[in-house]
Amino acid sequence: MAEQSGIRTKSDARKYEIDMCSGPFLGKLLIFYIPLMLSGILQLLFNAADIVVVGKFAGSEALAAVGSTSSLINLLVNLFIGLSIGANVLVARFYGAGQKSELSEMVHTALLTALVSGCVLVFVGIAVAGPALTWMGTPDDVIGQSVLYMRIYFIGMPFTMLYNFGAAVLRAVGDTRRPLYYLLGAGVVNVILNLIFVIVFSLGVAGVAMATVVSQAISAILVLRCLLLSDADYKLELAKLRVAPDKLKKMLQIGLPAGLQSSLFSISNVLIQSSVNSFGSIAMAGNTAASNIEGFVYTAMNAFSQTVISFTGQNYGARNYKHIGKILLICQGLVIAVGLALGNLAYLGSGVLLQLYSSDAEVIQYGILRMSIICTTYCLCGMMDVMVGSLRGMGYSVMPMLVSLTGACLFRVVWIYTIFRARHTLACLYWSYPISWTLTFAVHVLCFAFVYYRLLKKQN
Repeated sequence: MAEQSGIRTKSDARKYEIDMCSGPFLGKLLIFYIPLMLSGILQLLFNAADIVVVGKFAGSEALAAVGSTSSLINLLVNLFIGLSIGANVLVARFYGAGQKSELSEMVHTALLTALVSGCVLVFVGIAVAGPALTWMGTPDDVIGQSVLYMRIYFIGMPFTMLYNFGAAVLRAVGDTRRPLYYLLGAGVVNVILNLIFVIVFSLGVAGVAMATVVSQAISAILVLRCLLLSDADYKLELAKLRVAPDKLKKMLQIGLPAGLQSSLFSISNVLIQSSVNSFGSIAMAGNTAASNIEGFVYTAMNAFSQTVISFTGQNYGARNYKHIGKILLICQGLVIAVGLALGNLAYLGSGVLLQLYSSDAEVIQYGILRMSIICTTYCLCGMMDVMVGSLRGMGYSVMPMLVSLTGACLFRVVWIYTIFRARHTLACLYWSYPISWTLTFAVHVLCFAFVYYRLLKKQN
C-alpha cells in the first residue's frame, strides 16, 4: 500500500507539470502562461484591494499614502525577488537535464535563501521607511500614513519571499496552476479583511497593510505545504535545508543582476514618483490609480517573460538549443497581441475604471492623462521584457542588466534632469517610458542575435 501511495503521489505531482522540451510549443506556452498570468493578477489584487478600499472609505490622502510607497517598496524588495529568477532558471535547467541531486540541492538552497532574505527585509524596510519617504518629497499631509503602511507591510516580507521562491520552483517544472490556487485563496481573505479592518474597525492604511500581511502568510504556507508533501524530485525536506555554496553562487550570478536591474529601475521610478509628488496630492492620487490599472496590463505581458525563462531554461539544460529561438518568436507574437489589446482597452475604459478608485473628477483627469501615454504604448515594455527573459533563461543576466540600466533607467534619469526640467509637465514626464522601452528593446534584439548565433555554432 505504501508503494502504491507513493506512485499515486508522484502521478499527482506530474499532472501539474509540462513537457517543455518538445513541440509543438504554442499550446504548451499558453497552458503555462494563463495560470501564471492569473496568479500575477491575483497578486496585484492584493494591492488593488488596498487602494480601492482606502480610496473609497478613507479618502484621497490615504489613497495617495498607499500609492506613494509602491516605488520605494519595489526598490527594496526587487533585489531579493531577482534571486528567485536565478532559482527558477537553475531548477528548470537541472530538471530538464534530469540531474536529480543537483535539483534537490538547488531547491533547498533557494528556500533557505528566501527565508533569510525575508527576515533581512523586515528590518531594512522598517528602518528606511521614514527617511526615504521624506527624501522623496512625500507631502506632509500624506507621509505619516505612508510610513505606517510601509512598516506594517514589511513585517510580511518573510512570507513574500518564501512564496515567490517556492512558486519559482514549481514554475520551473511547469506547474503554474497550484500557485494560482493558493493565491486565489489568499486573495479572497485579503479582500474580506480589507473591508473588515477599514470599514468596521476604521483602521485606515494600517488595516489594509495588516490584511496584506495575513494574505501573504497564507499563500506562503500553502506553497510550502505543497513542496513538503510532494514526492517529486523537487520535494522540500526540512532536514535538508542548507545552502550549497556552488548552487548559491550560480543563483547569485543569474539572479543578482536581475535583482539589481529591477532595483535600479525602481530608482528611476522613485525619481519619477518624486517628480509626480511635486504636482501635489491630487496628482499623486490620479497617478496611483492609473498605475494600479496599468499594473494589470503589465502583469499579463510580464507573464510571457516568466514563461520564456522557464521554457528556455529547460531546453538549455536538455541542449535543445534550436527550440529557444522558436519559443522566443512565439512569445513575442503573443506579448504584442496581449499588450496592444489590453493596453488600448484599458485606456478606452479609463474614465470608468478610474472611478473605482476615486470619485474626485480632478483625480480621474490626472489618471486619464497618464493612461493615454503609458497604456497605448505598453506592448513595447512587454517586448523588451520577453527579450530579457530569453537571455536570462540561457544564463545571461549581466548583459541584459547593463543594457536595461543604460537604455531605460539611466535614460529616464537624464530625461528628468534635462527634458522634464525644461518642460515641467506630467505628459513630458510620462513620455520617458515608451521612448526608453523602444531603445532598450532594440539593443536587446542585437544582444540575443549575438548570443544565439554563438550557441548554435557551439552545438554544431
